[in-house]
Amino acid sequence: MRIDLTVNGAPVRAAVAPLTRLLDFLREDRGLTGVKEGCGEGECGSCSVLVDGLLALSCLIPMGQMQGTTVLTIEGLTPGEAQGLAPIQEAMVAAGGIQCGICTPGIVLAAHALLLARPQPTPDEIREALAGNLCRCTGYTAIQRAVLQAAGGPTSDLA
Repeated sequence: MRIDLTVNGAPVRAAVAPLTRLLDFLREDRGLTGVKEGCGEGECGSCSVLVDGLLALSCLIPMGQMQGTTVLTIEGLTPGEAQGLAPIQEAMVAAGGIQCGICTPGIVLAAHALLLARPQPTPDEIREALAGNLCRCTGYTAIQRAVLQAAGGPTSDLA
């Protein structure tokens, strides 16, 4: 089938099998390897992207459902090196919220989506927003601290 969508701000027209996963389309057809496959079952959040502004698990979405949608991957969060990192990315680095990198893109996009919806989230809102993203390396306190820092709030509120 032929499909039209927008990926990281650029219009894309592609021929795809309807059951091709969005994850595979992004990684294999578009070369957007920042989207990671962790579990392939929608449990870990490593494949998280924004679809029409909402957090979505790309391993669970068939391309047959993507006609006319807008997709944002980690690569599209900061489209050029000259623009630097997004505030949440800078905060993740500063707070030590990054280790191996498998979960990081999904966590950053989950945090970005939260900050778009709630510019001043509480620690409980942060924990809830990131609950679908598993990290085996860093520990969640540094990640939560990074989200608070990106929001401009006090990081001492974390237990």
